Amino acid sequence: MDAVHLLQDDEGLDQAIHNLVYCSRAAPGMDDDSISRIIATAKHHNPRFGITGLLVFGSGIFFQWLEGPRDNVTSLLKIITADPRHTDVVVLREENEIRDRLFPDWGMELVEAADIRDVLNDAKQEATDTKQKKVLAEMLDELNTGSLQRLSKS
Repeated sequence: MDAVHLLQDDEGLDQAIHNLVYCSRAAPGMDDDSISRIIATAKHHNPRFGITGLLVFGSGIFFQWLEGPRDNVTSLLKIITADPRHTDVVVLREENEIRDRLFPDWGMELVEAADIRDVLNDAKQEATDTKQKKVLAEMLDELNTGSLQRLSKS
């Protein structure tokens, strides 16, 4: 994670929460051990940088929700984009100044693709921010009708 500078969490306490959602294709050969290593690395590093979120993997597609200080989330996306385990990284949504985290206690959690609707529905019900509710509703619509539909079918 040191290829791009990330601020320690206490350096960015006054920053608003930044939210970024992306999807990418897994490089050939991605297996359960590789996914476990990604999650372990994220759980180790993300709390120090104030980053929380979730990772969904299914049918060779990564879908990730990241939230935290803007500079740290942006730097982490650069690291992910350069990671040879990811190809075709596409940012689906990016929001500034979201005040409440949707996943405050998740340094990074792996969610099975089959469970993503339930996780997003739960997050939508718990969200207090209207922007977050709207983004989650759009993501659920996209799961039902758009390019993310294959994630929920794995």
